[in-house]
Amino acid sequence: MAAAALGITAAAVTAFVLLGDSGGPTAPRALTSDEANRLAVTRFLNYQAGGRAVTITVPNATGGLVITGSVDYRTHTGYGVVRGTGRDTSSDGLIQWTSTTVLVHPMTDPPKAAPASPPASGWHSRPLRTSGMALDTSLGIALGLGSDRPENAALLPQNGAAWVGRDKVHGRRTDIMNGPDANTKAGSSDKAGTSQTVRYWIGSDGTMHRVRVGIASESRPVVFDFDNRTYVPVKPVPGLTPAP
Repeated sequence: MAAAALGITAAAVTAFVLLGDSGGPTAPRALTSDEANRLAVTRFLNYQAGGRAVTITVPNATGGLVITGSVDYRTHTGYGVVRGTGRDTSSDGLIQWTSTTVLVHPMTDPPKAAPASPPASGWHSRPLRTSGMALDTSLGIALGLGSDRPENAALLPQNGAAWVGRDKVHGRRTDIMNGPDANTKAGSSDKAGTSQTVRYWIGSDGTMHRVRVGIASESRPVVFDFDNRTYVPVKPVPGLTPAP
């Protein structure tokens, strides 16, 4: 159960290498009891908080997308501004999503922050794809970074979780930890023996500050940065019922 929760969408997750962190990765070692406990509660703390402000950086061949917004972990709804980088600006605008639906509101010059109340019209709806699309995979993972209960700390090391280094994120000291190995997940499309790792940057109190996840369709990882912006509760687009 712990590996299933912290492995996060195993079919979409593949190996990645962490490079350039100021603390630098080291040879993985077993988690201490304190580290295992912090990893076990990090998603639960997101749920307890109700939601978190997050910046999601999604790579692709033409540049990538950056989503700046919030995720409500009680209603499993995300909302924010999406901007393209490089040659990828066709998706600029507002975005709101649940575990089943993506709504986009195209804008040629999107605001720095999404309006507290989403516009009542101008939205285009489509199903959230569960595979083959880096954006949708990233949106689904973002919703999965909160849980209504802690993991079983005793099972995490048995399932491949490990400590790999220390770093500072937005001025805060963190421990870098690999989540459980997802190799054996049912439905995985990766070849046997592929390391499927989710990497967490976790504070001394268990707070999640950053997550990096490899996506099967991309060579670079998706980055979820929980920065110092104030969380703004997510209001659903009129007519959209959040998925349970």
